[in-house]
Amino acid sequence: MSACGGSTGNSDSGADERTTIKIALWNYRTTPEFKALIDGFEAKYPQIHVEPVDILADDYSDKVTAMLAGGDATDVVTLKNVTDYARYATRGQLRPLTGVVQGLIDKSAYGGLSDFEFNGRYFAVPYRQDFWVLFYNRKLVGDADLSHLTWSGFDALAKQLTTGSGASKTYGTYLHTWRSVVQAVAAAQTGGNLLGGDYSWMKDQYDIALDVQKAGATLPFATASTQKVGYDAQFTTGKAAMVPMGTWWAAALLAEKAQGKNPVDWGMAPLPQITADGKATTFGSPTAFGVNMRSHHADAAEKFVEWAAGPEGAATVARIGIVPSYTDASITEAFFRVAGMPGDALTRRAMQPSTVRLELPVSVRSSDVDQILTEEHELVMTGENSVDKGIKEMGRRVRSDAP
Repeated sequence: MSACGGSTGNSDSGADERTTIKIALWNYRTTPEFKALIDGFEAKYPQIHVEPVDILADDYSDKVTAMLAGGDATDVVTLKNVTDYARYATRGQLRPLTGVVQGLIDKSAYGGLSDFEFNGRYFAVPYRQDFWVLFYNRKLVGDADLSHLTWSGFDALAKQLTTGSGASKTYGTYLHTWRSVVQAVAAAQTGGNLLGGDYSWMKDQYDIALDVQKAGATLPFATASTQKVGYDAQFTTGKAAMVPMGTWWAAALLAEKAQGKNPVDWGMAPLPQITADGKATTFGSPTAFGVNMRSHHADAAEKFVEWAAGPEGAATVARIGIVPSYTDASITEAFFRVAGMPGDALTRRAMQPSTVRLELPVSVRSSDVDQILTEEHELVMTGENSVDKGIKEMGRRVRSDAP
């Protein structure tokens, strides 16, 4: 990976010479939004060339952390989540972008913008706002009503939809190995604080996840973790009828279908709720662009961030099935006009949740707490710790190791 480069000056080149800026991103060939944004920006600003610094998604956070710590000058950094953002912002590795935010025409039109406010300043601007919904295989789910599904109802339905055995088994659901599948859901729907140190509010959600697993209605956590099973493979091969997952997945499913790799007739429903009160509370995390403090082309890099996060960038990603941070009526319709995008009433409802809560608050403690909660989640889901013991250990470690 070559990430350093560019001139050593502090200003952009003249109009007769293209300025090259580099952007750190992941899985460039299989993440269509990046090419769409780069192509759109270069068409608008032909004097600026954008060069991707492609990093494997699984290694992305660690690689960028090492790059910035080592003085790398890659101009634009894609921030996968606010945990990474908090890490880099608190270390002084990102340039302030408060001026860009202050210049936004309508701040209320940007989902997740407030999540990047840090001590009254902004060091990144979101360009997409993902949140979790329930993806489902229409054929496997049949006529089951997913419009007001509770978690207890989800548990029962997952068991009901599980059929077969061995290699021919179809699971009612697939619960991926990320801690978010349990912990972030519980935090969003109970109001629990993931940084707080008291995690008793997680118990009911863990009981549901473990009951689904015990009933054989999802691939066991240990198997999924050891074999590095992907949620996409479970769904697109018809091995799982329902998968709770983020809205970013829609674009990938559409791209696969266009390539003839995904025969599943799928839709989206609201994420199951604790109670069926007609409201849908979910969680999500905005994805943003920031400018490296060591960038040699800060003006051009800032111009890219401003365009990508603005209305033109939003329309660009919406047209390929990505949920942008900025939205208005025309952009929403552009999203649903994407070839293959489900446009039924249930999917449209799923895409308009009542409340989207941030998965993990921005704090100097976010990264450490995230690591602790991930480790304890794995012990609970593999049965090495009981739910009660796991919750107790989470609290003890967060209070002592990440005070």
